[in-house]
Amino acid sequence: QVQLVESGGGLVQPGGSLRLSCAASRSIFSIDAMGWFRQAPGKQRELVASITRGGGTTYANSVKGRFTISRNNAENTVYLQMHSLKPEDTAVYYCSALTTGQWGYWGQGTQVTVSS
Repeated sequence: QVQLVESGGGLVQPGGSLRLSCAASRSIFSIDAMGWFRQAPGKQRELVASITRGGGTTYANSVKGRFTISRNNAENTVYLQMHSLKPEDTAVYYCSALTTGQWGYWGQGTQVTVSS
């Protein structure tokens, strides 16, 4: 098992930047992949970005070129650097861990609000 705790959310103006952090309760070195999801009011949760154990990354089309996911295995932490934020990026962002083929572990979420 692994517990995940997100931080770094907040209110930012359009065009601004934020960096989200996801701290894991144990080593993430052996976890198949780590991901960031988001859920806006009235919408389904969507995968924003993921990073595999080997460092391979994937991004939703809506965030390509603006968001970067990274992991620090030594600190058991995953990051989501977000630039050029738009109002449509407003959502609760969740960190998750992929094990045995399932996104089975989730953090409590952190709110990101993009508004002027």
